[in-house]
Amino acid sequence: MTFSDLKDKKIILTGGSRGIGLSMLDKFYAIGSKVLIIGSNKENLEKTKAKYPNILTEAFDLVNHDEIPDLFKKCVEQLEGLDVLINNAGITKDNLAIRMKKEEWTKVIDVNLTSSFLMAQEAIKVLIKNKSGSIVNISSVVAHLGNAGQVNYASSKAALIAMSKSLAREYAKKNVRVNCISPGFIESDMTSILKDDQKEMLLKNIPMAKMGTGEDIANIAMFLASKLSGYITGETIHVNGGMYMA
Repeated sequence: MTFSDLKDKKIILTGGSRGIGLSMLDKFYAIGSKVLIIGSNKENLEKTKAKYPNILTEAFDLVNHDEIPDLFKKCVEQLEGLDVLINNAGITKDNLAIRMKKEEWTKVIDVNLTSSFLMAQEAIKVLIKNKSGSIVNISSVVAHLGNAGQVNYASSKAALIAMSKSLAREYAKKNVRVNCISPGFIESDMTSILKDDQKEMLLKNIPMAKMGTGEDIANIAMFLASKLSGYITGETIHVNGGMYMA
């Protein structure tokens, strides 16, 4: 499998300075894509820029919805075009439902769902002019299974899938594809703090008995961004070691 068509492709990647986003950046960068990453942590962006000197960066908090159109226009101008948008940025504000504050609900929906829609909305305006393009939204296995203490996060990620299907139907004739990736439990800073008994319990629910890596997700992102997936739209690809089988 080759992704040679991704060389020189212009990609906007949100949340690209850590975790899964950083793994995706590493893959796209290695193949010669022109990548602009958006993140809210300036220090992380600077560290990432030092490691990948040819990338472009924008420090921006995606909760600032009214500023997204101007941000997007600026990003496209810097890239001198656009071929792919990857909505990867997301946050958690975990709490049991009866204890969850409205702000915890609203912030997660605002960043994970509304910001992704607004970014996609701006991207589609550019991509339909190009008569081609790909949007990849990062969902989660909890969108399909639910998860105690994450009613806000699970809701945002499930809605992201429905949003992607609707956008895919609207713009398929314009050759703009919209797909999702639903990662399972991935090795990251977040999972590294789990205690041994917590990891053991987690792995019991994964048929492959191991967590995935950021590279596992990055490989699928490259596939969905490339011509190899040219007849795929409105789909969700599950990368979870068998934890959820659609």
